[in-house]
Amino acid sequence: MSKSPSTPATRLLREKGIAYTEHPYRYEERGGTRVSARELGVDEHAVVKTLVMEDEAGAPLVVLMHGDREVSVKALARQLGRKSIAPCKPEVAQRHSGYLVGGTSPLGTRKALPVFVERTILDLPRIYVNGGSRGFLVGLAPRALAALVAATPVDAAIEG
Repeated sequence: MSKSPSTPATRLLREKGIAYTEHPYRYEERGGTRVSARELGVDEHAVVKTLVMEDEAGAPLVVLMHGDREVSVKALARQLGRKSIAPCKPEVAQRHSGYLVGGTSPLGTRKALPVFVERTILDLPRIYVNGGSRGFLVGLAPRALAALVAATPVDAAIEG
């Protein structure tokens, strides 16, 4: 197990005085939240994916979704009043967020991006979100995260 990295995400959490726990784990390429949940011994529903997407005009946005669910891009676009929303290509996502895909955190992004959170995530007692590096999650209260990134609740989850 490697030492926890210092990332823009953890620096922001410390600077804002938000309580969090650090959870390094053995990263597997294409393992996703299934692997991180298994490695941490937590329910995959509480492991939150950070997805960088863009609308029809190429405007970026971040969606926070349960690890065991997918995003209905049609439902999301409808709720946001956009024509369409699609995942960014990895290199575009990296340019927007400043993080490598697989290590994308909603915290400490290169530029301020609008963040949308699946509403039911806010009902969980604790979530695990990427801490800004592959193989590194941070655990925190979902409402603390949502307040910090000014996340807008949405209803866009579909079975994964």
